[in-house]
Amino acid sequence: MLKIHVFMNSLEASIRNTKSKGDVRSLRASGNVPAIIYGGSEQNEKISIPQKILKLLIEKENFLSNIITLNVDGKPQNVLPREIKYNVITDNPIHIDFLRIVKGVRVRIEVPVQFINQEKSPGLKRGGVLNIVRRKIELKCPSEKIPDGITIDLDGVDIGESFKISSIKLEEDVTPTIQGRDFVIATLAAPTVMKEPEKPAEAAEGEDAEAVTEGAEAATGATAEGDKKDGEEKKAPAEKKAPAEKK
Repeated sequence: MLKIHVFMNSLEASIRNTKSKGDVRSLRASGNVPAIIYGGSEQNEKISIPQKILKLLIEKENFLSNIITLNVDGKPQNVLPREIKYNVITDNPIHIDFLRIVKGVRVRIEVPVQFINQEKSPGLKRGGVLNIVRRKIELKCPSEKIPDGITIDLDGVDIGESFKISSIKLEEDVTPTIQGRDFVIATLAAPTVMKEPEKPAEAAEGEDAEAVTEGAEAATGATAEGDKKDGEEKKAPAEKKAPAEKK
């Protein structure tokens, strides 16, 4: 079974009136992160966000593909995080861009694929291997219909089954960027290494005896051939007598 989930996060923000680099440094020193909201017919908005709260959201998986509700001085608006800049030394966020969610505007975005109920898969219990071909799927969709992720349920899935993009029921106007082929997301394959059954004790002993006999015969033949060669090398060639002179 394939499911699609959409989650919304909320974040408090304030309008900022920074006009110089010094103002921005002071804003960061006070524990806030400068940000900007752009897109749509409205003008760009300069805002600031508490760093601690922003870091908690960033640490969540797939932050860049989640729709966030920004409460800017009490006015809510839905946005999509697009780019985060970090301090190269502390690794703290120092700036972030948000794209306004405007109805009808299409965006390209990667959403993660998640797998659940591995323990309920008979194929995995029998030693099958889950081959994940795509951990993320890139979609084109209206900005107000961005799915947070795609979940694949492995309950009852056996060896030999596969999951393709055609198995996913996407919302209207939501399409994968890869078109023209039904690409695979994951497969549940048989184990790559099969354990050979143990041989019966009698058969193993018989094979060992044959191996010893063959080895002894080979060694004997090699020794005899070696002795023959040594004998030939030790035997000096006979000297030829010169013919008697005629008187």
